[in-house]
Amino acid sequence: MADDIQALSAAAAAAAIADGGLARAELFEHYRARAAADELNAFTWVAEDEPTVINGPLGGVPLAVKDLFCTEGIPSQAGSKILERYCPPYTATAVANLAAAGAPLLGKTNQDEFAMGSSNENSAYGPVLNPWDRSRVPGGSSGGSAAAVAAGLAPWALGTDTGGSIRQPASLCGIVGLKPTYGAVSRYGMIAFASSLDSAGPLTRDVTDAALFYRNLVGRDSADATSVAFPGPIDLPTSERLDGITLAVPTALVDGEGIEAGVRESFEASLETARELGATIVGCEIPSAPYALSAYYVIAPAEASSNLARFDGVRYGLRTEASTLDAMYTQTRHDGFGAEVKRRILIGTYALSSGYYDAYYGRAQRVRTVVSRELAEIFTKADFIATPTSPTVAFRLGERTADPLAMYLSDLFTIPMSLAGTPAISIPSGLSEGLPVGLQICGPAFSENRILDAAHALERAIGFDGAAARSGGV
Repeated sequence: MADDIQALSAAAAAAAIADGGLARAELFEHYRARAAADELNAFTWVAEDEPTVINGPLGGVPLAVKDLFCTEGIPSQAGSKILERYCPPYTATAVANLAAAGAPLLGKTNQDEFAMGSSNENSAYGPVLNPWDRSRVPGGSSGGSAAAVAAGLAPWALGTDTGGSIRQPASLCGIVGLKPTYGAVSRYGMIAFASSLDSAGPLTRDVTDAALFYRNLVGRDSADATSVAFPGPIDLPTSERLDGITLAVPTALVDGEGIEAGVRESFEASLETARELGATIVGCEIPSAPYALSAYYVIAPAEASSNLARFDGVRYGLRTEASTLDAMYTQTRHDGFGAEVKRRILIGTYALSSGYYDAYYGRAQRVRTVVSRELAEIFTKADFIATPTSPTVAFRLGERTADPLAMYLSDLFTIPMSLAGTPAISIPSGLSEGLPVGLQICGPAFSENRILDAAHALERAIGFDGAAARSGGV
């Protein structure tokens, strides 16, 4: 029976529970046992017993949650030593919405510290391993969530995406990851990295699961002033064709240096599949794309330097005792923050400092505006933009830790959509040298239903099989 459960998608498991063919407790215990036996370091906390489950459309299918979300009475550590064993007094709205829809909390997943990273090597609790090859990274920062789903340790997971932190690990682990329109999902209770960029979204085995998950995640929240009501319901995708759909490919960006040959081949094969399904492929240009990466790595650190100022040893989290208040602040942050977080705080503080604000942060925001305008112009002529999700397959552990710029280039294709606040999905498009490759599809704001439909059609035609990874986690 365990193999039968393991073969079920989340949507199929929910249907089996509703039909009486599968006991909710049996499903939870199956995944709880797998998560507890995790050999990938994907989890930082696993439930001992099934929590009280509310009957709802998610049917009791267990949920893994990135440790960036507050969960009442349960460690919420953001991958950082400065929040080690911190148990908040409330639960994030996103987690609460999914629980109210019938998804019990299975466990909390490992991540790059404060979501700052593209490899999940920046966690204070050790790196997460890729289930396809344990010598390689799973991507970041939602690497624990992605690895858990890919390895079959959880049926689905909640992650966050600031510059690609859902889509990039989805690509490297061979699963589906959806970054929503900014504001479609409440950020309340999500430990902040960069407030104008942070988004919460699903990591799932397939596109149907992503749609089912997402329809129970969206909504206006009075506790988050940036959240908005989604214009209409989220539908489960049904399309099998792409007739009448135009996909725009940013030629200069995709043909640039740094893209592995196997990734390029998989992307071109996906475009050919799209043509066979009836889509029209056109070229486009995003002239500001070369500047988007630089703009992001000014804006995000600047906002992080402000958001992380609250971690001072006074109110919660780690406190390192010292002889003076200033010394306590300094020593607590020295001991509690990792190297990448310190690097970004320093960059962000400098960018916001007197005399440099306009030269760095102000200019980066102007680039952001240009990126948004250029994407909006493309969407007047095409339905979606298509790119590879990551320029490479999963790289080896330690390969880029000494070269931050090489690490940042992992987000080359995902950052423009983050700056513009537009939705994008990554789906598996095949393998290169035995490792997954991701295809990214981006649309205008609130076009998630259309993106999910197009992704569903491509997913069916591509026929990617992730079963090989689902034996790699335990």
